[in-house]
Amino acid sequence: MGTTRRAFAVALSLTGIAAATPLRLIGNAAAAEAADLSKPQSLPEMALGAGNAPVTIIEYAASTCPHCARFNRDVFPKVKSEFIDTGKVHYVFRDFPLNIKDVACSMVARSIAKNDSAKYFAVIDVMFRQQDELVKKTTDTLKLIARQAGVGDQAVEDCLKDQATLDKIQVDQKYAMEVLKIEGTPTFFVNGTMIVGEVEFEELSKRINSLLKT
Repeated sequence: MGTTRRAFAVALSLTGIAAATPLRLIGNAAAAEAADLSKPQSLPEMALGAGNAPVTIIEYAASTCPHCARFNRDVFPKVKSEFIDTGKVHYVFRDFPLNIKDVACSMVARSIAKNDSAKYFAVIDVMFRQQDELVKKTTDTLKLIARQAGVGDQAVEDCLKDQATLDKIQVDQKYAMEVLKIEGTPTFFVNGTMIVGEVEFEELSKRINSLLKT
């Protein structure tokens, strides 16, 4: 059964978050079917880079996951400058909420970005950098981030009551769990091969370059 607006509001008001044990294994955990990975999501896909790039990376992440924040801070900028901006990698970001606060972050990020992928990635970056504040004071911090992007408090409150968006996030998460067998964050697919847990730039770069040579 899907979460209702009332249940969502009540859960968001709680100070604690669901504990999640990050998966640290890095390796060829699985190979997903291309059709399963490319299946249209309920919400518009957020992606950077050329759509016809030889390598596609799909990241499943959560805004309150410290391992995702570390990847965003230390690894992603290098991937972007070396591979995405040069047309070698098409990079897709998909939310995989670990708790109700992650759901709120996803809803607000999409509301601010209005289907603009570049803006969405920028908002997600800010959320990762303000992760501690988001965990402690989720709604207040989301409103602050939204105001910095020119979006008022009322728009954030309305966004968090959007049952249609909430339902779509849950549908996509269920698909990720049941079909793609995702269990935690971060999880990556590099041309269909799954990498579970944290990954350093050197390891990811090695995988990308090996695919570019084929």
